[in-house]
Amino acid sequence: MNAEVIVVGAGPTGLLLAGDLAGAGIRVTLVERRTGESPLSRAFAVHARTMEVLDMRGLAEQALAGGSTVPGLLVWDQVMVGMAELPTRYPYMLITPQYEIERLLLKRALDTGVELLTGYEVIGLRQGGDDVSVQARTSDGQERTLRALYVVGADGRHSVVRDAAGLAFPGHAVARSVMLADVRLTEEPRDVLSVNGVREGFVFIGPFGDGWYRVIGRNHLNGDLPDEAPVDLEELKWLTRKAYGTDFGMHSPRWMSRFHSEERQAVHYRTGRVFIVGDAAHVHAPAGGQGMNTGLQDAANLSWKLVAAVRGWARPGLLDTYESERHPVGRTVLRTSGIFTRLALLRSPLLRAARNQVSGAAMRVRPIRRAVALNMLSGLAHRYTAPEGAHPWVGRRVPDFALGGEAPGRLYEALRGGKFVLATPRVPPPGWSDRVAHVVPAAPGTRDLLIRPDGHLAWAGAGDLTRPLADWCGPAS
Repeated sequence: MNAEVIVVGAGPTGLLLAGDLAGAGIRVTLVERRTGESPLSRAFAVHARTMEVLDMRGLAEQALAGGSTVPGLLVWDQVMVGMAELPTRYPYMLITPQYEIERLLLKRALDTGVELLTGYEVIGLRQGGDDVSVQARTSDGQERTLRALYVVGADGRHSVVRDAAGLAFPGHAVARSVMLADVRLTEEPRDVLSVNGVREGFVFIGPFGDGWYRVIGRNHLNGDLPDEAPVDLEELKWLTRKAYGTDFGMHSPRWMSRFHSEERQAVHYRTGRVFIVGDAAHVHAPAGGQGMNTGLQDAANLSWKLVAAVRGWARPGLLDTYESERHPVGRTVLRTSGIFTRLALLRSPLLRAARNQVSGAAMRVRPIRRAVALNMLSGLAHRYTAPEGAHPWVGRRVPDFALGGEAPGRLYEALRGGKFVLATPRVPPPGWSDRVAHVVPAAPGTRDLLIRPDGHLAWAGAGDLTRPLADWCGPAS
């Protein structure tokens, strides 16, 4: 074996997954076609739940230092979807270039011992009964075969791993000839993410906080140009003036490109010893900025389950729960981003007026406003199906809470070890300390909680602790 797990693709999703595995002592090889950092800032928004995922890895403060926070999303140039009421330490969106997140995750991956192979293009794979073989071509044309117990494809929309594993990826294009640019603005717009759709098209503007702005636009009057067609800054400025009444003095683009937005989701996220995560498993419109966030949360869900499988203490069917838990989340993200995109693409004046009136009235109602931010954007409301008879909290995200006892701090700090966390004032039974960290909640009267390494609740209750520990964490050592 070259490794216990091979991860293909060193974008944010692959880097987080590889770092998690290596941090738990798993031998990981990370294979990447590129030989250097991409200068393009493809993703730009980090939502509240992803900030919590980064907090559980000790990276949230570093991520915040590399970007700026915005309090919400302004839609149709008048309707605010605010984040301030979210039940989290991070009631906002962090705006930062994707490469900043990649830098943090790359350093963590290398520090934990990940073997990084750059300039390796995967050209195929073959599954055996006990392993997976990955065929790769190096930058100098040599071919090499790598073997591991499991392979994870984090290699994007055009995933070779997904295609070689025979995982279908149905879907369709939502919007073609969408312009994308990072620019400077002479006149600063409101310090929020903003999108407005008018008869001529739609424009999205988001501040990175360092003087650069991400602008995304679709010109309905220009037809469906191919992705290779160059972007004209004057066209983007004209479209921005139509949407906002000003082009904000747009100038000095550092890069511009054109793309078509698709909605696709793999029918399955696993076949045998092969898994797919992130854009290899689902792609959707950029509305809401949920792409990178969903991928990072995929990785957080899968990593601890692979650790359990490699170490031999995974309960039967645990690896199957990656698909059963994350596939519905991917489907939900496709739907919500699709709703935002189709509303932005409305061309009828009557429909646009109805959109503005209805959404404006809805966002003035606090429960609706909070529900939209919680369920459609932040990722905080995602919950996994609980077994029959389980406590109603099981499967939900566990909010951060204060710890007391001999190790005061916070829950998310305790999760940085990559283990389950047993929160109880009682002395836990012996035999699980290699997989379970014991903490004492600062608040009295709290139920005993067994929290998964991804921050979701595994079990809650009272009485004997041996059974839930054995069910979730394997037999006592």
